[in-house]
Amino acid sequence: MRARRLRTPSTALVLGLLLAWVSLAIAGDDFRVQRLDTRLDDDRGYRLSAEIDYGFSAEALEALDNGVPLTVLIHIQVRRSGAWLWEDSLADLQLRRVIRYKPLSERYQVYTLPDTEGRSFVSREAALRALGELIDLRLLGAARLAPDSDYEVQLRTTLEIEALPLPLRPMAYLKPAWKLSSGWTKWPLQP
Repeated sequence: MRARRLRTPSTALVLGLLLAWVSLAIAGDDFRVQRLDTRLDDDRGYRLSAEIDYGFSAEALEALDNGVPLTVLIHIQVRRSGAWLWEDSLADLQLRRVIRYKPLSERYQVYTLPDTEGRSFVSREAALRALGELIDLRLLGAARLAPDSDYEVQLRTTLEIEALPLPLRPMAYLKPAWKLSSGWTKWPLQP
């Protein structure tokens, strides 16, 4: 006599979630905010410096090496600690940074939009490090902060699929290897 396996919908759901988790763990490519510092600049305003590790997927790096520019969106907010979702941010900045490979010169270029000129690099690793460096970015004036409240800086970075060439976008929307993001990371705003 043959033993029958029990297949319930909950077992199938658990197996599906497990497979999805394993496939994401195997990919291992994602963006991480490694460091974030804020400082008060002569009592006039706050400045931010950060270091982001861009762990692009193999597919994204292959596209980059074939001349496809990759654009990342860096979203920075300053909010009151414990603020409700509907409360306005004191600062809400969005930066678009681009990394591209120029095959004729065999160099990588990193720049912040709307500019189209930036720093040039011989190696991809050096260009990726430069892409993730934010140095002394002006956040907001110190006068906008209430002295009796605590504030936090929130930062998220994502690969901007809409900036990819049109023929590449459908595949990028469907494949997890192109859905790269750091998620929101929070730090207290330090003087």
